Amino acid sequence: MTNKTKKIFITGTDTDVGKTVISCAVLDYANNLGLKTVGLKPIAAGCELTSTGLRNGDALLLQQHASHQLAYQIVNPIAYQEPIAPHIAAFKRGESIDLALVDASVNQVPDDIDVTVIEGAGGWHLPIDNRNLFSSWVAENKLDVILVVGVKLGCLNHAILSAQAILHSDANFVGWIANSLTADIANYDEMIDTLTVALSAPLMGEMPYFSSIEDKNENSANYLDLTSYLSL
Repeated sequence: MTNKTKKIFITGTDTDVGKTVISCAVLDYANNLGLKTVGLKPIAAGCELTSTGLRNGDALLLQQHASHQLAYQIVNPIAYQEPIAPHIAAFKRGESIDLALVDASVNQVPDDIDVTVIEGAGGWHLPIDNRNLFSSWVAENKLDVILVVGVKLGCLNHAILSAQAILHSDANFVGWIANSLTADIANYDEMIDTLTVALSAPLMGEMPYFSSIEDKNENSANYLDLTSYLSL
């Protein structure tokens, strides 16, 4: 068992770098250790309108991989249909993003949950409006931050800048995970070696490229090393 509950915020070097894949893998890893888990996607754009309301594919995956089931409205309290920056989607609807809804979501996680995985949207500095960033909320709530690095040409700059931004925000940067975005990546080992030295937090796993969703769902947790982080 953990010596305290873990609240983990999963951010990425950009959008579409595999935050959901990694978030689900972290949930699976913790589940395999016998820990009680929940997954949250507090802010989501690109949602589908269904008979029960807006539903986000990433949020639904987090629900499926969590050991404890929460109502969808708790998992994803802020949802927009357009696949654009959430604060722009809110503005187009004459709304603003209310972080009190995110606070309420986190506060509804049962006390006996060991690991809460909170997936961000986009990169680290997600705008809430034209002046405020979601990263400030993450830092204020003292969440542990894991950075997903989408491994591709150009990722070194993105990863180093993201790591510097996390540290500058006074957030608790606990680790990073490499996620291969294609099957064949030139100079992969050299890029990982560079980031291992350049980033102040430890490498927690290297996720290979998966050709199918089935392999990804079944095997992704095997490529992480979170035991020391999640254990006493």
